[in-house]
Amino acid sequence: MENNNFAFSKTNFVLIGISALVVVIGFLMMIGAGSTPTQFDPDIFSGLRTKVAPVVCFIGFVSIIGGIMYKSKSKEEDK
Repeated sequence: MENNNFAFSKTNFVLIGISALVVVIGFLMMIGAGSTPTQFDPDIFSGLRTKVAPVVCFIGFVSIIGGIMYKSKSKEEDK
């Protein structure tokens, strides 16, 4: 009964979880106050929001794909 044949191992789940956390951090970096019709906020065009955060999200999404495709070297490693 202990012979579980799952598609993903524990390592896959850890890699996917860390990558998902990186994506969430990227989206949190994009959050900020917006402009109103009466007042313009130039911070909406900051480098953090327009350049860094999308790159962090992209790295997270690519890492999720890597975590899904990762194959452990041996079955004994994940037990």
